Amino acid sequence: MFTAPKPSANGGASTQSVHAGESHQKPFGALTMPIVQTSTYCFEDTAALRAHMLRKEQGLEPLRGEYGRYGNPLQETVERKLAALEGAERALVYSSGMSAITSTLLTLLHTGDQIVLTSDCYRKTRQFALEFLARLGVQCAVVEPDDMEAVEAAIQPNTRLLVTEAPTNPYLRVPDLDQLTAITRQHGVVSIIDATFATPLNLRPLEHGVDLVIHSATKYLGGHNDLLAGVAAGNAELIATLREGNNVLGGVPDPQMLYLLLRGLKTLSLRVARHNENGQRLAEFLLSHPAVAQVWYPGLCTHPDHEIARRLMKGYGGVVTFALRTDLEGTARFIDALQLPYMGPSLGGVESIVEQPALMSHFALTEEERQAIGIPGELVRYAAGIEDADDLIGDLEQALDAVTPQKAHAEG
Repeated sequence: MFTAPKPSANGGASTQSVHAGESHQKPFGALTMPIVQTSTYCFEDTAALRAHMLRKEQGLEPLRGEYGRYGNPLQETVERKLAALEGAERALVYSSGMSAITSTLLTLLHTGDQIVLTSDCYRKTRQFALEFLARLGVQCAVVEPDDMEAVEAAIQPNTRLLVTEAPTNPYLRVPDLDQLTAITRQHGVVSIIDATFATPLNLRPLEHGVDLVIHSATKYLGGHNDLLAGVAAGNAELIATLREGNNVLGGVPDPQMLYLLLRGLKTLSLRVARHNENGQRLAEFLLSHPAVAQVWYPGLCTHPDHEIARRLMKGYGGVVTFALRTDLEGTARFIDALQLPYMGPSLGGVESIVEQPALMSHFALTEEERQAIGIPGELVRYAAGIEDADDLIGDLEQALDAVTPQKAHAEG
């Protein structure tokens, strides 16, 4: 396949976002990497085939393609760029973020093993572990992300993996990765973190001892709400194991998606800087508004993990979660009064997106079930895009005042 020089580890975030993983001279003299839209790669003759198979047998990186499920020139370029941004030896791109999670767990776990999850992991990750893996004889323990004693107590002789997130969804908790990985390494447990909300620009978990980083590249890495993708990054041996597993499981990226992801990555540093700025400003505004009961954002000193976030992170992202001084219906009226953000379930793109978790991701649950897992009706998750912060704040203010004008001013 197409080969490129090893990306420099000395460049800044924007330089690596643009250049890492790419050869200066690309096929056909193109400035951008061309899309290789093929499922099959052909060999010139038997000698070329023998040489290719011999490299594979020796465990060497192939010089060219063989079949689309095993790779694509664009995939190799994107993976090199992502590895450089994460400070990882290798990266692997999947067809979606959930594919990255499920394929990783299926590849690394066996019947009789145990997995430890922190309680605020993505609900579909928990569902996969508690329902699907349980059918395969894999045990699962769920612990609080800030209770290190509980984490260590949950680890048993058959524990193979610990899975957490940073920041978490929706309360943006940030576990102390240094303490967490000290525990996992002492017990020989592989640590996995979903760092989708942080991106490699705000947090590089591998530098804190984490073994494997996973992202839903659908979010900030792609950045334009127009693709589905996932990525795992770590050491070469671990990624080689995951790659072999995915060759069987088949959650592979398609060439068009890879092109969009590569394009999105080139502006990652610029976009994340704006997301960080907007998130911080929105959080500070909401914290000061009398119609808002509570705000969760790691950049606020009121957040329970603010000091940990300050130590681990360079920025705090664009997602702000807050609770209004109203009920489910009042919160729905507030969201309907917003004019700039789209109402939807995702985040990390250039457009702002807002959701009321009780009526979106947790609609099927009863009020009692939602309250039990910390999803009250008045909760809002706002994923700030890259619009002007003054416009977003003005829109929030008019929506808050439109819904609770008298109550808000009276309490103020």
